[in-house]
Amino acid sequence: MAKRILTFSLCIFFQSLLMATTESPVSLQTEILQTPGGVNLEFAFRAYQPGEIILVTLKENPSLKRATIRFQGRDYHLEKKENGGAIFVFIGLDLGLKPDRYLMEVSIEREEGRKDFSQKEIFVQPKKFPVKKLWVKGEFVTPPPEVQERIQREAELLRAVYSIITPDWLGRGEFILPFSGKAAPNFGERRIYNNVPRSLHAGVDMAAPLGTPIQASNSGKVVLASDLYFSGKTVIIDHGLGLFTFYCHFSRLMVKRGDWVNKGDVIGKAGSTGRSTGPHLHWGVKVYESRVDPFSLISLPL
Repeated sequence: MAKRILTFSLCIFFQSLLMATTESPVSLQTEILQTPGGVNLEFAFRAYQPGEIILVTLKENPSLKRATIRFQGRDYHLEKKENGGAIFVFIGLDLGLKPDRYLMEVSIEREEGRKDFSQKEIFVQPKKFPVKKLWVKGEFVTPPPEVQERIQREAELLRAVYSIITPDWLGRGEFILPFSGKAAPNFGERRIYNNVPRSLHAGVDMAAPLGTPIQASNSGKVVLASDLYFSGKTVIIDHGLGLFTFYCHFSRLMVKRGDWVNKGDVIGKAGSTGRSTGPHLHWGVKVYESRVDPFSLISLPL
């Protein structure tokens, strides 16, 4: 009976992936915040909702030295670059952020020492996420005692990886899809494994036959390439400015920690390692600690 349930669940899972289409483009919105001193900050985003990302760009101002945005207890610094490139930061609205009004505090420092202050209030609107039941091996729902130490060690490793922030932008242009497969609309899913509620699904699943080459969605540095208990063979790429992309369940890793990858480089082969119901790619994005929908990143004009 258990085998029949598992087989049925697998069929439903792959049917949902194959029927799903890559998320259709959502129109990008822009807002301009002008400080009392005449400095313009452009906010580009799909929506002010949990799981979305905001691109804040400082418009050209030759007398400006630095702008700082304080949001949710974190400072985001926009500073002049020697190469004269665009000055921008990413702000993530975490998947678990409660709908409410939130205040952004903006401070401007000019070359001659003058300062300028402003505020921007955003209203984070509610968003509904799907609920899904899945069946996996029992050890991925209630891990046996002998792997508890490994799980704890890997959780500490991930916290350490995401805590190291590269202050410079490492990406090259806009982000691309890791491959051309279909993506299930399952970011933020409330998942129930073997009738036991578990964590939110902080990424999207893309249907990928075993061995499919998976590409880096932008340039950056590989900060993790390892086999983890829950996510299987996993690659994490640091793109700078606190933005990371991660790719899970590989059958084979094609990069190692410390490697530099260019946008489009093959970083692994699709598989079903870790807590997985079949070959696919789990693709996710983090901005500092905030879990955001990868398609909100794809839509940004970089």
